[in-house]
Amino acid sequence: MIDVQVVKTTPAHVRMLTLSSGRVNALDVELLEELTGALGELRRSGGGALVVTGAGRVFCAGVDLNRVLRGGADYTDRLIPALSAAFEAMFSYPGPTVAAINGAAIAGGCVLACACDRRLTSPDAPIGASEVRVGVPFPVAALQVMRYACGDRAEEVVLGARNYRGAEAIACGLVHDVVAEGLIEAAVAEASGLGEIPADAYRHTKAQLRAPTLARIRASGDIDREVRQLWGADQTRQRIADFLERLARR
Repeated sequence: MIDVQVVKTTPAHVRMLTLSSGRVNALDVELLEELTGALGELRRSGGGALVVTGAGRVFCAGVDLNRVLRGGADYTDRLIPALSAAFEAMFSYPGPTVAAINGAAIAGGCVLACACDRRLTSPDAPIGASEVRVGVPFPVAALQVMRYACGDRAEEVVLGARNYRGAEAIACGLVHDVVAEGLIEAAVAEASGLGEIPADAYRHTKAQLRAPTLARIRASGDIDREVRQLWGADQTRQRIADFLERLARR
């Protein structure tokens, strides 16, 4: 479920978008489609300042891998376009976006946070792009978002597939600041401050900055077809099953 609420601030109101899906806010096709739809509605209503966070103690633990195992290739053929659409919708949102990373932001959750303009995190929240460690490739949109966020550290972050916290996460470009107390309040204040910038100037400048990345995402049909095939392959499902079994033994 996607919950959007207005937080009344002065002078610019901020909308709070909260991911709420099970214990770890895992991404499935339905949640991704709801997220893309909610971002579209916000864009059509003016594209104002937005804080993105997760319900409970986790920001987002990435794709619901159990759904992938149950659904097979038919499901992953829907999942990869849904992931790409959600990442692109967040990355291209015209107004200011601030991720309040209140807990683990892993794999797709990391990408979703990195698609935001600013990222604030609590000190102990792990963040990392672990896809290759699980044994699945990145959709182009996800990889391009990580490249934009992490710059010359992107290869280390993506191919190393490890989690970061605190100052180390800042050094890699995954987050901008660590907030020990009052994370949501700090994120709202930052979004409100960015919302004071004239909207047309912010939108136009952000669009120019992100245009090359969006062009690469939108020209990625052939690559993402291969990504869908790899996600739906029997050997990939076995890798996912092995990964989940290792997690259960921890």
